Amino acid sequence: MSKQPVLRAPAASGSPHGSGLSLVGGHPVLDFANTVAWRLDPARTADRVQGTEAWARWAVASGMLTADRADALLRAETADSAPAEETTAALRDLRATLLPILDALVDDEEPPAEEWEALRRSMVLAREAAALPPAFPLRWQPGTDRLDDLAHALALLAEDLLAGDGLGRIRRCAGPGCGWFFLDRSRSGTRRWCSSDDCGNRDRARRHYSRARQRG
Repeated sequence: MSKQPVLRAPAASGSPHGSGLSLVGGHPVLDFANTVAWRLDPARTADRVQGTEAWARWAVASGMLTADRADALLRAETADSAPAEETTAALRDLRATLLPILDALVDDEEPPAEEWEALRRSMVLAREAAALPPAFPLRWQPGTDRLDDLAHALALLAEDLLAGDGLGRIRRCAGPGCGWFFLDRSRSGTRRWCSSDDCGNRDRARRHYSRARQRG
């Protein structure tokens, strides 16, 4: 069996939407949701993170795993008889559960009951798989013996996010078709774009073109 390469997060691409490793959300759970690009435009929707190695790279980029630890887990995953699909299925399921809940939150609507119950079950399972540290602060800490534990860690972080002070600062990008989420930490609380250099620039270009046509 050949040794897996040590993982390092690659450099960011020119456009945040061009890579699953774009971290514009300001929180790991929002960056996790944002691994689907152009979510609200069916013609362009793309899953930017697929497969165990891609998820390990994402975990390194988002700060949830060190590169050395992710590399060790990948080697263990390769030696395991369980198919890689089982590793990634939990992450895809959790992401599919979170997306409509976050949409409901920013739209000031009630979360869909089915997804809310699925998220609650994910949180319960995550706590069952976790342990409390022997020191303060007391926060559930999932193990890191398998890449499957990444889904547990994200479920626990989602619980913190949805119960925390930052709940009212979750926004969805105003760019047509984008659908990415972010924490608005601006003083005015009026941030509109996932990235000023991406969707912000697109909007400025559209407005410039519209004004040019009106003048013409």
